[in-house]
Amino acid sequence: MGETRLSNRRAVLAGLGGLSATSLAGCVTQGGASGLIAPSRPAFVVPPLAPLRMSADRITKITVCLRPFRAAGPRLDVETVGDKRVVHNYGHGGSGWSLSWGSSTIAAGKALEGGTKAVAVIGCGALGLTSALLLQRAGAKVTIYAKERTPQTRSFRATGTWSPDSRVADADKVAPGFPALWEEMARSSYATYQTLLGLPGEPVSWSDRYTLFDGAGGGPRGSHPAGAIHFAEYGDRLHDIVPGFQDLPAGSHPFPVSRVRHGTSMQFNVTDLAHMLTSDFLAEGGKIVAMTFDTPADLARLSEPVVVNCTGYGARALWKDETITPVRGQIAWLAPQPEVRYGLYYKHVSVLPRPDGIVVQQVGDSDMWGYGVDVEQPDRAEAENAVATIAGLYARASSGG
Repeated sequence: MGETRLSNRRAVLAGLGGLSATSLAGCVTQGGASGLIAPSRPAFVVPPLAPLRMSADRITKITVCLRPFRAAGPRLDVETVGDKRVVHNYGHGGSGWSLSWGSSTIAAGKALEGGTKAVAVIGCGALGLTSALLLQRAGAKVTIYAKERTPQTRSFRATGTWSPDSRVADADKVAPGFPALWEEMARSSYATYQTLLGLPGEPVSWSDRYTLFDGAGGGPRGSHPAGAIHFAEYGDRLHDIVPGFQDLPAGSHPFPVSRVRHGTSMQFNVTDLAHMLTSDFLAEGGKIVAMTFDTPADLARLSEPVVVNCTGYGARALWKDETITPVRGQIAWLAPQPEVRYGLYYKHVSVLPRPDGIVVQQVGDSDMWGYGVDVEQPDRAEAENAVATIAGLYARASSGG
């Protein structure tokens, strides 16, 4: 590595800035007169990037989530079970939080058809909370029935990044109108989350992201194993509202890699967001009742004529929905670093800073990583390997290697 690049990287790490040219030029003579050239303006100081403290002894917990993937995309149809009209709202893959407001707007509209004013919501995760709030704010009397409160749900174990098309469908198996429906849901959710920016606790915020490439294959996932699902990618449909990523010039960043792309992404502080949504629902007159459902016939116990089914991966067992395929995802949580305000992706490991911890996640070399795996037990070796990958990156940066 050249001395210039090394010096620039160390300057960024140290939070040092320099002048754009010499601070003061020498005397010049013009027509016998002499004078000083005005000092050049100081360059803007590049904000320092606090290093991530990556070591296995900083792991505070390891969580596993099974994402509910459906090849056709989220289930949003209506069916009759006994004397209940059931509106389904589940099967969002890794896009539950990101699509929640848009998907729940559709589900709530179907639930309220015919003038219904009493609605039961099954499930207390991302889709259950947003469905309940939207129904309540539309004038319905709403009760959430769930076996677990939000902190015990799979939604609570989500990474917390804006990812509206993460394993949301198989592009080869969706209905012709699904891309447009997805866009409607994504834009609606995006607009709603914009209203939650800047609130105490930062339930929704922005963070810088760095995607790092080097000769060891540190770029984004791109391999497609034989027989792989053609996961839908619709991000280009939002190009006018979502910030893009750009390559950074060499020497403008502290990372010891050959190429860096930088952008800004929305993220969710799931802990605070879930607490806020629950508090709002209860404060506005909603109720949460502990109840377990083993079969659809158990809905007969409810007094409400309309039910919104937001059971996520749980719908595979409750509704015997074999179209749901689990996609395993594991997070190693490290103790929080409030000084870190950026996320990165390197060698198939994603890191996201949150107030409740540093999220370190092995995401594999393709979206098939974890596909069809229903094991929810933590894998300590996987967690430590992911942490070690990022630790090696920072070791190289600090040594100038």
